[in-house]
Amino acid sequence: MTTLSAATWAEPDRSRPRRVAGPALTIAGLAAATLALALRDPHQHGSWGLCPSQAMGFDCPGCGGLRAVNDLTHGRLLDAASSNLYLVVAIPVVVLLLGRWVVDAWRGTERPASPLTVPLLVTAGLVLVAFTVLRNVPACGWLAS
Repeated sequence: MTTLSAATWAEPDRSRPRRVAGPALTIAGLAAATLALALRDPHQHGSWGLCPSQAMGFDCPGCGGLRAVNDLTHGRLLDAASSNLYLVVAIPVVVLLLGRWVVDAWRGTERPASPLTVPLLVTAGLVLVAFTVLRNVPACGWLAS
């Protein structure tokens, strides 16, 4: 039987271009989607197709997201928040996490998992579920898309 040392399983040193390829492609994809939403107005009915949950009569957590991104690209923060408040609050967090990913990839460092990761993800999920329920309750119509 052959024994393998820890060095055998170690990931080989990757060059900087290979390390930053993942974050760069992710950011490029998000930028392309944002540009498409800036150029083609989702406020016009059917311009990006029809939403299945809207067709069934309820707002999913993503409803209004396309309009919110379009509004943000035109500097209309309040209109964006009116379309999808959760997305508008989540975007700065996503930008921060993408920035950390880029810096870590550039430096070639890996962060250990934070003990707060699981509680924060659970909290974000619970807030998302609450947001989804509340935006479909008539008393909270201001959250609807």
